[in-house]
Amino acid sequence: MSRQRERQQLLKVQNFMLSQDGFGTGEGQSLERPFGHADPREMSAWAVATASWPNRTDPGGTRGLDDYLTRDFSHNIGAEIMGRNKFGPQRGPWQDHEWRGWWGDEPPFHTPVFVMTHHERPSFTLSDTTFHFVAGDPATVLERAKEAAQGKDVRLGGGPTIVREFLEAGLVDTLHVAVVGHMKLGAGVRLWNSPEDLTDRYHLEVVPSPSGVTHHLFWRR
Repeated sequence: MSRQRERQQLLKVQNFMLSQDGFGTGEGQSLERPFGHADPREMSAWAVATASWPNRTDPGGTRGLDDYLTRDFSHNIGAEIMGRNKFGPQRGPWQDHEWRGWWGDEPPFHTPVFVMTHHERPSFTLSDTTFHFVAGDPATVLERAKEAAQGKDVRLGGGPTIVREFLEAGLVDTLHVAVVGHMKLGAGVRLWNSPEDLTDRYHLEVVPSPSGVTHHLFWRR
């Protein structure tokens, strides 16, 4: 009998950015404002400052914990799952198939992406990212994503509503949330009231960073 076991495919939430009061996005999402009244530049400043930020054009950037977690974002990821609100601001039946998301011709995913929606539409490919629009419960969509990932892990990209759905279904293996300490939104789409909401199911390690962000690292009990 072989001693080697087939590696488990994990469902991972990585670098999920949250305000101090628990919101992942603000109110009033629109084509021009994907995060509603929240400023995405403020939420992501800690990651943008790192040496491993994928869009960096100069050789500088910070090292340390923030950089390590930013660099780990794409490690061994073979597919992503996201909610429809992360893909775009349209609601109901699709009115415009020409608009293909907020990321332009070079989306940052580089894997198959499964967009959860009640209104399916044909798949399409931009560069090395193929978007599939799928209906179904979290377990069914995860099964499809794992098959597409070909043995690699699956990233659960958000937004907060989708992350909560997968947490409630008991499907998330690891969760990394970066809480921006100086940022309060007051309203929007909430991930949690407190990180302790999850400690009945997950171990939690809280690691503050010199950048002012506090990293919350969860893994299954």
